[in-house]
Amino acid sequence: MTDMLQKGQEWLASKLTQHASRQVVYRRGELGATLQATIGKSMYDQDDGEGIVTRSQVRDFLIDTQSLLQSIIGTLPRRGDTIVEIDGNHTFIFEVMALGGDPPWRYSDPFRLKLRIHTKQIESHPS
Repeated sequence: MTDMLQKGQEWLASKLTQHASRQVVYRRGELGATLQATIGKSMYDQDDGEGIVTRSQVRDFLIDTQSLLQSIIGTLPRRGDTIVEIDGNHTFIFEVMALGGDPPWRYSDPFRLKLRIHTKQIESHPS
């Protein structure tokens, strides 16, 4: 029997990539793969241990799992990888990072079709 929820999620994931994504370059060391990514954000709280909680926001990139695995990168995201995004005449570089004690990425859906990769901006310059 066909899993209608999975089929629906696959359809939705393809539409997200097709209509709500932009081209980025995912880099690991000298390797780079051009992929489509949907831009998102995640909020997280960080406790300084003295009762002060800082709420922060990071930029997320939602990338098709298979696109990354089948690229020259070949594996799931790692802390320290970078994502290059060009917006108009400006280049932004983001580093893959963990949120608090959490991993630097998670699956964005129950069928593991898309990765939600957490990043912080480390550089920007005119293109």
